[in-house]
Amino acid sequence: MTDSLGYRMKYAVVAPSTNTSVQPEYDDMRPRGVTNHFSRISIPDTTVTSDEGFMEMLNNIREATMDAVDVSMSMEPGCVIMGMSAETFWDGAEGAERLHRRMLERTGGVPVIMGSTAVDAAIKAYSSVVGEIRRIGILTPYMPVGDANVRKFFEDQGYEVVNLVGLQSPSPMRIAHEGKQKLKNAAIQVSEGVDAVIQCGTNLAFAEVAAMAEFWLEKPVIAINTATYWHALRTMGITDQKDGFGRLLAEF
Repeated sequence: MTDSLGYRMKYAVVAPSTNTSVQPEYDDMRPRGVTNHFSRISIPDTTVTSDEGFMEMLNNIREATMDAVDVSMSMEPGCVIMGMSAETFWDGAEGAERLHRRMLERTGGVPVIMGSTAVDAAIKAYSSVVGEIRRIGILTPYMPVGDANVRKFFEDQGYEVVNLVGLQSPSPMRIAHEGKQKLKNAAIQVSEGVDAVIQCGTNLAFAEVAAMAEFWLEKPVIAINTATYWHALRTMGITDQKDGFGRLLAEF
C-alpha cells in the first residue's frame, strides 16, 4: 500500500538521542512526497573533555545503534539513513565498508546511507564540475581520536588532508550549541590552500553556514547533513533540486 504522505519515499533516520540538528536540517531539505522518520539511539549526554570521554560516548552509541535500527524497520522504510557521523569514519575506508555490510544485514538488504561515503560521493560530484578535488580542509566537533579516524578515512580515499580543526565540543548534546560565527571562523581557518572544505559531525548545525561559505570562499563547502541527505535522495532516484543548501542540492 502506498503511504499517503511519503508516497515517493519513506526514510528511516537513525540518530543519537542527543542530536538536535539532523532532524530539522533534513526536514528543511525534504522534497514533497518524501518523509523522514527518526529512530533515536538512546545515549546519555556524557561529558567529553578527552579522548577517553569521546570513546565512552562512541561506545554508548555503538551499544544502542542496532536496537534503534530494529525499531526503525517496523514502518518498512525504503531506505535507512545513518544520522550519525563518527562511527561511519571509524577505522577508515575499511571500517566504513564493514559497518555498511553490518547495517545491510540488519536491515535485510534495505539500502543504507552513511555520512562518510556520502561526503565522498559529494566530493566526486563537485569534482565533475569544478575539477579534481584532492586537497581538503576538515572541520569537526571531535576530540583528537575522532579527528584521527576522519583523517584516515579521507586519506584512504586518496585525499590530502591539509587542514583539520576539531572544536572539541564538551558533550554530544552541546555539539548543537556551537554557534554560526564560531563555525564560520573554523571554516575560514581550514579553507587556506585547499580545494574544498568538509564538515563532519551531524549535530553541528552547519548546512546553512556551508551554503553561505561557498559564496564567500568560492570553493565547495560540504556539510555532512546536506551530503548525506542529498546522497539518500539521489541513491533512491529522487532528483529534486533545492536552493538554500549550496550547490550540491541546487545543481547536482
